Amino acid sequence: MKVVIAIDAFKGSLSSLAAGNAAADGIRKAIPDDEISIFPVAGRREGTTEALVTGLNGAYRTVTVSDPLGRPVPAVYGILPDQTAVIEMSAASGLPLLSVEERNPMHTTTFGFGEMIADAIRHGCRNFILGIGGSATNDCGIGCLQALGFEFLDKADHQVPYGAEGIAKVAAIHTEQIMPELHECLFHVACDVNNPLYSEQGCSAVFAGQKGADDAMIAKMEHSIRQFARIVQQEYPNANPDLPGSGAAGGLGFALRTFLQADLQPGIDVVTQQIKLESAIRDADIVVTGEGRMDAQTAMGKAPVGIAKMSKKYGVPVIAFCGCIGEGAERCNQQGIDAFFPVLQTVCDAETAMQPETAAKNLASTAEQIFRFYAVCH
Repeated sequence: MKVVIAIDAFKGSLSSLAAGNAAADGIRKAIPDDEISIFPVAGRREGTTEALVTGLNGAYRTVTVSDPLGRPVPAVYGILPDQTAVIEMSAASGLPLLSVEERNPMHTTTFGFGEMIADAIRHGCRNFILGIGGSATNDCGIGCLQALGFEFLDKADHQVPYGAEGIAKVAAIHTEQIMPELHECLFHVACDVNNPLYSEQGCSAVFAGQKGADDAMIAKMEHSIRQFARIVQQEYPNANPDLPGSGAAGGLGFALRTFLQADLQPGIDVVTQQIKLESAIRDADIVVTGEGRMDAQTAMGKAPVGIAKMSKKYGVPVIAFCGCIGEGAERCNQQGIDAFFPVLQTVCDAETAMQPETAAKNLASTAEQIFRFYAVCH
């Protein structure tokens, strides 16, 4: 029997690969002769680099760049064997890099993310996979573009300051100083946010509050971003702030699509295409997926459901393991997951349950018992 395992990380407990190995350990105890393939995957916000570097035998590179407030921070990205760079903006410009008191999207910048891209270009990369979840910013990506040589100038022909504060001051856009290699580069963006750039569903109204903005800041940023979009459209007539994903990462989606001709795809699609998961699923007898917590959000398109839908194209049954379930988890059954199983074995607090050794043991034990039953039925 051929088993394909593609489990997303149990956040705060097991990486995707660790979860996959634990499930495989249990399955082998139940059916020793199974042919088991493990594919690391990544969900909405994080894990893209790890999934691809691990799944494709890539390497990591660490570079010192600017954090959201311009301070030096070490940031890690991946380089795959074909010289594709895998870069997550959260490594340089992510919200977890700031304390609650430091969060202020008027000043936070994506400049460090751009520095990571520039570093990869200097090291010969021309193909890029970019993950843009978890941002601390609302700067429409101008910081990232400034790091690549784009100039966003105010009325006095000076570069505008970092952050959303700078958006309001943009009067002209110059491209004479951009890295010449950019014209040779292809950018594929893992993006699970469908919001437009502005309006009641835009980046300021929906996301800026969690990044430290108050109501007055949100109103100011909304006005500035609309003004900025009009200026961009004068130089780039095809720029469309209404396209789904334009509001991702504080408008970074709009910037990457407009200035770097990037294509935006759901994160799970980007990862599965690279690791060739679909070809493995096509020949599988059963697919095992899951994540740390399964609930209504899982059913809305997170990694387990993306994998389940892919599996159903070929009529392959799908089971899922999770650390716990939340409200609406039953909706996953309507999205291609035939059955899901929480792995908790005994009553304990969350901290104990999330200890990596405990979680791995519980996952392996649950997988073993499920596959013992599956073997009897088949």
